[in-house]
Amino acid sequence: LGVHGKRKTTSQKCAGVSASLETGTKAGSPLDIIKNDLTFLKTRLDSDNRESAEVQKLQEKLAVLKEELDLAHEEVHDSENKVKKTLSELNQLEQVIGGLESVGTADVKTPSAAPSKASSGQKRGKGLHSSLEMEPGLKTFWDESGTACCIRDECAHRACPLSLGTNVNGKIECPYHGWQYRGDGVCDAMPSTAQCKGVQVTALECREEDGLIYVWPSLDKKPDVGVPSELLAPPGDKFIIHSEISLEVPVEHGLLVENLLDLAHAPFTHTSTFARGWPVPDAVKFQLLTALGGNWEPYPIDMTFLPPVMTLSTIGLNQPGNIVRNVRAQDCEKHLHQLHVCIPSRKGHTRLLYRMSLDFLPWIRHLPGIKKVWRAMADQVLGEDLRLVLGQQERLLQGGDTWMNPVAYDKLAVRYRRWRNSLGDKDSQDQRLEVVSMSAGEMLKSDE
Repeated sequence: LGVHGKRKTTSQKCAGVSASLETGTKAGSPLDIIKNDLTFLKTRLDSDNRESAEVQKLQEKLAVLKEELDLAHEEVHDSENKVKKTLSELNQLEQVIGGLESVGTADVKTPSAAPSKASSGQKRGKGLHSSLEMEPGLKTFWDESGTACCIRDECAHRACPLSLGTNVNGKIECPYHGWQYRGDGVCDAMPSTAQCKGVQVTALECREEDGLIYVWPSLDKKPDVGVPSELLAPPGDKFIIHSEISLEVPVEHGLLVENLLDLAHAPFTHTSTFARGWPVPDAVKFQLLTALGGNWEPYPIDMTFLPPVMTLSTIGLNQPGNIVRNVRAQDCEKHLHQLHVCIPSRKGHTRLLYRMSLDFLPWIRHLPGIKKVWRAMADQVLGEDLRLVLGQQERLLQGGDTWMNPVAYDKLAVRYRRWRNSLGDKDSQDQRLEVVSMSAGEMLKSDE
């Protein structure tokens, strides 16, 4: 539009351009404008190129981040799966442990009525009888050189139990009048009085192996059988010891051993602990693999008795409450291995040493308070057994018989009891020594 609002003609425009060309390099000329435009376009293109390069770099970084994010997602999914698996195993362990209420022994009640004896059982249980007899009390200690010693638990002065005394420089000091006894039983200190010669108590030969002291209860014959060089370790390399417990049990040790060698009672007795949900099978069989042990059917459990007082068991663990039929413990994925050592501590009492190993959940032993968990579990399982075994002991004191009608699944306990009774035969001391020197297989020779 012109100054006056009229559109310029083509000739006028050309004239204007010619006039501009004639002016050369005057400011504001079309060439300057074009140059400026080209410069602007070049600057803009350079800027766009730089931005494009930066965008490309950002895109490459985003691609790398996306790959890292995908990898992180995969790791998260793997972690979630591991967490689910661990939670599942913990849930299984929780169900096995059950409630962890402490089970005491003070409230154990036993009926007082004497048991009746079935006449048919006199023949079936012939030659079997449980006994509450025990050798005279013994006191073990370490002398000044660190050697294990064993003497009669009775002071030669006033018959005070030496087990109530203390070890003073490798000698046992009676808590009554301070008389001191060496490892060979000789009393070599009598405070406050003149020393009497030839005063001593009986000393028995003993050996220390793997934390246990083995005593040879004979003065007439030297030991002619060896002792285990070490407590049998769990089978395989995957087992890790999770718990070692010492318990004082108010039951004669033979009754406790018989209880450990009997698994048919589990679905009736241990309904709150390891056998929770176990169905009652049509038949329970113990298949002897050796004279000393075998496997329980239908349970995936292998068990062995090791004279004189050790019981080993390996339990194949499946889903709690789901007993897989016709499966041996070795065919299961997870296992629990147990060692029970039933040491007679005094009449009617046993010191029970318990060791438990697992071949799964290795990290659980590092959890705070896990030892208390295992102790509570052991107390609860023992409590379920103890009320029954205490009842048996009470019946024996009343003249009862715990072997009136043994059946097929009592096989291993029967073999233990026959071996134990042969050692307790008082008719012939020579025969007792001969039986002790027999091999384990001969001691439990099958004749039933």
